[in-house]
Amino acid sequence: HNVAAATAAIIVCKGEVLMTVRAKAPGKGQLDLPGGFVDPNESLEMALSREIKEELNLDITQCQYFKGLSNTYTYKDITYYTMDCVFTCELGEKPTIAVEHSEIAAYEWIPLAALDTQKMAFKSLRTAIESYRQQIG
Repeated sequence: HNVAAATAAIIVCKGEVLMTVRAKAPGKGQLDLPGGFVDPNESLEMALSREIKEELNLDITQCQYFKGLSNTYTYKDITYYTMDCVFTCELGEKPTIAVEHSEIAAYEWIPLAALDTQKMAFKSLRTAIESYRQQIG
């Protein structure tokens, strides 16, 4: 199997990061970053914008590539290998969010410094948050 491309966004507003709570496996009930898999003929940026619109009804257009991290994603007893491409986005104010409950159980804004990354579903995104915290000091 080839590696599947996926996107995620570290969306920050006034020192808080937007976290979602997964509505389904893998990682049901755990924290996650908004994002998802890249569809055929999509760029990373297009996929990220589409996923955030589908999941949270947000139009995010000003994200910057941060880093890529390998990951595994086990779904229905099949392990997929992914390349999680993480972007960052700084917002001036918190937007109105409308959650797509088939994908996302809930969302919350968590102070970046207080976020317990061990409550996150995927190792790659835990690493991304930890790297981001180190970068911004």
